[in-house]
Amino acid sequence: MVAFPTDTVYGLGACADNETAVAKIFELKQRPQNIALPLLLADKSQISRAAPSVPPIAWLLINKFLPGALTLVLPKADAVLDIVTASGSTVAIRIPNHPVPVAFARELGPIAATSANLSGQPSALTAAEVYNQFGDKIDLVIDGGKCPKGEESTIVDVTGPTPVLLREGAISRQELEQVCEIK
Repeated sequence: MVAFPTDTVYGLGACADNETAVAKIFELKQRPQNIALPLLLADKSQISRAAPSVPPIAWLLINKFLPGALTLVLPKADAVLDIVTASGSTVAIRIPNHPVPVAFARELGPIAATSANLSGQPSALTAAEVYNQFGDKIDLVIDGGKCPKGEESTIVDVTGPTPVLLREGAISRQELEQVCEIK
């Protein structure tokens, strides 16, 4: 269980193929297990491991905004653990624009990750804020200074014919609409 800086906020993550470690994320964060976790990827080449079917509109968004603060919801690959997706048929993926999570994902494969904060609490922007919320319950907190964006990623569902904005974050609706129509 590791907390680390990203380009948006501090993340709390574990190897996505380790069910015990993923379960610990839910436990530590006090997050209901019916709320899926996104996967952080190293680069575009890892997308097919998480989502074998990527629609053309998703590729437009990927090519414009990733790496960066965009999380896309796609149909999930069979290999993605049910605990990661809350037993759903979709998976959220993101390629961060930060060397720490990218290095983890490059070496270990996709990382199941979420913001490093207790559910309902503000997202941590510094390692000290992570420690204040979790104390010694996390195996390692990597101090990378203050996160540059300080705002969660934008989440867009691209499983239907028109992308649906699920959460506006660091990338605005206006920026997305420069690429495609958004519900």
